[in-house]
Amino acid sequence: MQTIRIFFSFIFPIFSEECCGGRPERKTAERDANRHYRAVEGEMFLMPCIESVSSHNNTVCSAAGEGAEGRSFHCGTKFSVEAKHSGKYTCSGSKLSFHLQVVKRSESSLGCFLSEENSVELLIKKGGTVPCPGHTCSNNTDTIWYKDHKAVSEQNRKSCQTWNGALYLCRVFALDTGVYFCDRQILEQGVNWTFRRAVNVTVIHNVSDPPTILYPGGNAIQDVELGLPHTLECRVRFTFETKSSREVLWYMWNYGCKTENMTLLPTEEEFRQFPETSECEVFGRVHIEQVTRQHLNQRYTCIARNIIGNSSATIQLKEKTRVKWSSLVEYPVASLLFVAGLGIVLRVKWLEIQLLCRSYFKHRKQDGDEKEFDVFLSCVWSPSPAEVEGILTNSDEDACLTGVDPLTTREGVCTQRPLEVVLPRVIEEQWGYRLCLLERDVAPGGAFTNDVVLAIQRSRMLICLLSADYLSNSNAVFVLESGIQALLQNSALKLLPIWTGRASASLVQPDSPLPTLVQRALKVLPSLDWTSAQPSTSGFWRSLRKAMPDQRVKLDSLAPNQLILT
Repeated sequence: MQTIRIFFSFIFPIFSEECCGGRPERKTAERDANRHYRAVEGEMFLMPCIESVSSHNNTVCSAAGEGAEGRSFHCGTKFSVEAKHSGKYTCSGSKLSFHLQVVKRSESSLGCFLSEENSVELLIKKGGTVPCPGHTCSNNTDTIWYKDHKAVSEQNRKSCQTWNGALYLCRVFALDTGVYFCDRQILEQGVNWTFRRAVNVTVIHNVSDPPTILYPGGNAIQDVELGLPHTLECRVRFTFETKSSREVLWYMWNYGCKTENMTLLPTEEEFRQFPETSECEVFGRVHIEQVTRQHLNQRYTCIARNIIGNSSATIQLKEKTRVKWSSLVEYPVASLLFVAGLGIVLRVKWLEIQLLCRSYFKHRKQDGDEKEFDVFLSCVWSPSPAEVEGILTNSDEDACLTGVDPLTTREGVCTQRPLEVVLPRVIEEQWGYRLCLLERDVAPGGAFTNDVVLAIQRSRMLICLLSADYLSNSNAVFVLESGIQALLQNSALKLLPIWTGRASASLVQPDSPLPTLVQRALKVLPSLDWTSAQPSTSGFWRSLRKAMPDQRVKLDSLAPNQLILT
């Protein structure tokens, strides 16, 4: 078939020249077998082939030498060439081997071959020329053009070549869009180089409509904030056309409505192409670094035009009304945060709050006849009572036992004795309360825990004499913890801790850690401090007398020296 074609080309040369009258391209298989190729870094490159079309997909050209791993391409592959692609290539299934040299895209490397003619737009159904980059360097017309992996001369279309080596398409079709490659022969130092360059060809349609402004529509108002940057954007849709025929501009009206009062603004363009719809969109933007009140008094117009006509849209800036956040957000948010914070505090401190309320406020009326004892006294004896009683002289002991009230007794008489010795006699013998002591009023042989719980239930008030020995005694701590639990369950019970032998409750450090309930309760429960070495203890006895339950005996039955004002 190829022989017949060559035969007819000699007999009927006019058909081979076709519409342009020039020479047809010769067969190029021997050109593809050239051993040296040169390409420009960053451009598309087409892997050369010499086999028939049916075997192209089975031919792989691979780079040889050190560091060439991964540089393998099928015959006819298009890829963006880089400096690392330089080297010698051998192709499987053929005798083809070639050397590829990638040169930098600079004037010193390319010389006069440095050309920006790498992109061409052709109008559909018209004739068009595709120049080979750097075609002005010489009069060499022996240029071979490729589209995909096949020479243009071997494709079934009308084409011919101008004398400068440019490709001329007699009639442009939509399928002509793509990347074309032109091979130009260069002889350097006895080596014949094939300089392969790429040209992007875009086929555009005839323009039939003016551009359409998608945004803004008509006359628009945009809200802006003074002192902040703002961007004016105009989005325009064009039918697929040449870049030179489309234009998007922004103007500012200084005053009035006359054209001479318009000021052209620097416009930044962004181009988006949609080949499937034969349309494109252009975004024209103007950046205002800082909005002032002067910008509010001016109008801004976007004008889009092509060879058919133009369209326009106007924008006016308006100061944005700031919402008073204090009235709409701050107060509700502050209230919400306050309620949430209060809820968290109540949840964390609920135990302390309960103890405070039950200690200072009586929710139920106390009835003395309902309880067997007025006071349940919990203490740790150290040293033993017998040893302590031997400290006092006979006169001092008589003074403490004759019924003289501690508030009126001379200073230093009864206070020399430990509080666990003095306090039971004062409460029971002088003040007339019914006192419960575990070692005296509870029958031996029972369970300690049951005896403690029962004694608390039978008493109106629990007094605990706290000391380092007390807090280190597990039985004593159990009495205190049981009293705290009873206070949480029954607000009629009164609980009074009395710290002895120290100035502050925080100084006591028991050997074993106290239960959490006890630790939290001791921080908030009202308490009294007792120190026998202090100058006068009358303040302690007055505070204790006020904290005691209501007196059960009648005042007229007491001796005159036993009357205590509460």
